[in-house]
Amino acid sequence: MSNSIALKRVPRAKSASKASSTAVPVVSGVHLQPGMGAVPHAAGTTFRVWAPNAEAVAVIGTFNKWAAGKNPLQPETGGYWAIDVPEAKPGDEYKFHITHQGREFDRNDPYARQVTNSAGASVVHDPAFDWGDDNFHMPAWNELVIYELHVGTFNAPDADSVGTFLSVAEKLPYLRDLGINCIELLPATEFPGSRSWGYNPSNPFALESDYGGPVAFKELVRQAHQHGIAVVLDVVYNHFGPGDLDLWQFDGWSENDGGGIYFYNDWRAKTPWGDNRPDYGRPEVRQYIRDNALMWLQEYRVDGLRADAIAFIRNVHGEEDPGAELPDGWSLMRWINEEIDQTMPWKITIAEDMRGNARITDTVANGGQGFDSQWDSSFVYPIREVLTTPEDADRNMHAVAGALTEGYNDDAFRRVIYTESHDEVANGKSRVAEEIMPGGADHYFSKKRTTLGAALVLTAPGIPMLFQGQEFLADGAFNDTEPLEWAHADQRGGLVHLYRDLIALRRNARGHTRGLSGQHTHVFHVNDTDKLVAFARWADGAGGPGDTTLVLANFAHRTHEAYTIGLPGPGRWLVRFNSDWKGYDGEFSDFESFAIDAQPGPYDGYDWHGSIGLAPYAVLVLSQE
Repeated sequence: MSNSIALKRVPRAKSASKASSTAVPVVSGVHLQPGMGAVPHAAGTTFRVWAPNAEAVAVIGTFNKWAAGKNPLQPETGGYWAIDVPEAKPGDEYKFHITHQGREFDRNDPYARQVTNSAGASVVHDPAFDWGDDNFHMPAWNELVIYELHVGTFNAPDADSVGTFLSVAEKLPYLRDLGINCIELLPATEFPGSRSWGYNPSNPFALESDYGGPVAFKELVRQAHQHGIAVVLDVVYNHFGPGDLDLWQFDGWSENDGGGIYFYNDWRAKTPWGDNRPDYGRPEVRQYIRDNALMWLQEYRVDGLRADAIAFIRNVHGEEDPGAELPDGWSLMRWINEEIDQTMPWKITIAEDMRGNARITDTVANGGQGFDSQWDSSFVYPIREVLTTPEDADRNMHAVAGALTEGYNDDAFRRVIYTESHDEVANGKSRVAEEIMPGGADHYFSKKRTTLGAALVLTAPGIPMLFQGQEFLADGAFNDTEPLEWAHADQRGGLVHLYRDLIALRRNARGHTRGLSGQHTHVFHVNDTDKLVAFARWADGAGGPGDTTLVLANFAHRTHEAYTIGLPGPGRWLVRFNSDWKGYDGEFSDFESFAIDAQPGPYDGYDWHGSIGLAPYAVLVLSQE
């Protein structure tokens, strides 16, 4: 469709964006409750829905034997309809029965917190939950270590079953002991069938029924908080559906055979996932998406949101195409971020934009979109390239240096850095170990270079993120049908130990490496001939003992008996981590690297220098005695 299509829009009610707080009338002597969807209360349940083109709306369900004539909704201003049904109670199933131009059809509630399944019915849900003594405090963002996981495969009972929110909870002690203090869940709202990555939401307000639904999700959040672990949820606002999507032509109206009131009905509807982009300019749809974001943070107490593929919210093509910009999409995300910052500033919002756009994480006051951090393509792409390149001579140390020093908005933690994510280990790509040695992920070279990458992720500036099973060398490619092989966590326990040690350094658990959570980074040594890089991290002022932390990384299959680098200060620099320790893997050489005694004399721009032994593909982390 061309950009010149004349649009015939449904009139927008002035009060539409205030739907959840609109004064409501009295019907049959009963005061309606505010809010959208099904709102249970002591004397029944209020049902409210937006259907501006409907000629009539009724609610049908188990409470009235699905009879369309029993409970007709009454019209409110702005295309809203509502009724209070004394007989309806939590656990009852229901749908909206809609009449449009003489045609009658049933729709699930767009605001349903629970559904029987994506092709089933909505369920009246009581949001009350015993949170116990939950008084969780979000860790400081510069101390976060994120673990991305997919509920269906993370801890599935077997290959024929899907994991659940409660099966994820079973592994929380393991994650806590690993040092993880934040889990990020792939989208967990209702989708068609029982297996999916989750990026095809059919019911955006309902938790996936096969994962356990809303109560089990709250239980996962509660238990995560008890273990000191924050929960970030992936949300999908760049498209809805396409399958089992009752939002599609919800009240019967559409143009150009488009999606109706919740969607663009012209060229702006087109996405890589169908012609199903929400209409970010319509106040009621803006309110719908805003209500969804705030629901997770308030009602479900999640600690942050990761917004999927937001490039397709701000631009039809997901590129910097001036002719296809979606200013309403930009302003919508800015509005949501601004409200979160004003009401819950400790909760983090993370963007997946992958375009290196600093405006995404700039403040709203500065004209930015207001996200707190963003997945960083300028780290993952060059680092994966240097790890998986077959020949040492072809590894680019200047690309590594660039990846280490890239940043946004003068804040080291405005970016999330990783070598594996659900996108990077699928879609024709595999785990880093598999890319290094296809069919031999547990080969020496795979182990050495994957741990080299892990050391960079956990020592470089940014918020580090791991993908499920990365710490025990999960192989192959990610899909939604194969559960993690937890036997590998025991079989490769040494590698799990390596990650645990790195995370402890990153979080300064022993008080020697505060610089790894600091704002300052200096890549002071780049040797593209011998393939080595060294950099310093520090938090306060000029750094010093307990703060300044050095990282020396060898990207070649070559041993150095005494490699010289500059040092930021005098004294003895102790090795706090050596990735070549035999305790991590029996094939490692256990090359002795204990300390550097600083010698006076200029080197690498510093007034001190020293030498140390270094194994092939090894990383050393040092700090002053």
